[in-house]
Amino acid sequence: MSASWLRSRWVVVPGAILASTLAWNVYVAAHATGVIEGRVVDRSGRPVEGAIVTLFNRSFITNDPRQRTMTGPEGRFRFDGNDSHAVQLEAEVAGHRSERMTVRLWFRAQERRLETPLVLAGR
Repeated sequence: MSASWLRSRWVVVPGAILASTLAWNVYVAAHATGVIEGRVVDRSGRPVEGAIVTLFNRSFITNDPRQRTMTGPEGRFRFDGNDSHAVQLEAEVAGHRSERMTVRLWFRAQERRLETPLVLAGR
């Protein structure tokens, strides 16, 4: 009896599905830290120090504020321990606010470094 049955679709397809599922679960386990990082800038692109950034947990009906943090000297902020899969971010300083940025995550507590900064309007 030859081992050609190992190359049949009845073995290859379930094997590929199993390998993909295992790879995805390993990826999720390695990247489920709940860290979200980004920057706040003014309209000309300069970093804004001391801005308050609020993380809102998105649901079907409401957006509830969950965490707040302050930007550092380079306009950077970081949230730890986010356990949601859909959030919004908003920055504010001296009465100037950014538009809320919706951040969609593939899984709960996914770590994310934002490529696009929050831009404070009117500043």
